Amino acid sequence: MIKHTVMGAAVGAALAMGAQHAVHAQMSRDHGAKGQGIAVEVPWARATPGRSANGAAYFTVTNRGPSGDRLIGASSSAAGRVELHTHIHDKGVMRMRKLDGVVLAPGVSVTFRPGGHHVMLVGLKAPLRKGGTFPLTLRFEKSAPVTVTVKVMGIGAMGGGGSHGHRPGGPK
Repeated sequence: MIKHTVMGAAVGAALAMGAQHAVHAQMSRDHGAKGQGIAVEVPWARATPGRSANGAAYFTVTNRGPSGDRLIGASSSAAGRVELHTHIHDKGVMRMRKLDGVVLAPGVSVTFRPGGHHVMLVGLKAPLRKGGTFPLTLRFEKSAPVTVTVKVMGIGAMGGGGSHGHRPGGPK
């Protein structure tokens, strides 16, 4: 009887750990993705007002690989064209500039956010509505493409909120 109880407890613990792993894996799928050493966390976008033709997507990308890489492009079925952009100060005025890539040094994270680096969605096929989602594929110079599901937040949102992405060493 004791043998069966100990064995039952061990099986129960293993099942619980498996369930915990399954929840962790689902959270990772819901809030980001990993490619060869590349992690993309908390992808989000702002809802677009009215019939806006353009939108933007934001996220944090981390190069967990041993060598440098570059984010060189993106695509999405939500827009006719997708470009990497940043904002710069030009004679006291904020201006948007297209980027040909973003350097990703080993062990470094780059956050795409309003007023900084962002992925521009040009020629939206439908408005971005709060609560909706759309796919976004990021292309890298060395790593395989990474596709994430972007969650659409409110029009004035400043972040993806509810960060469930993971970094080396544990949850954020």
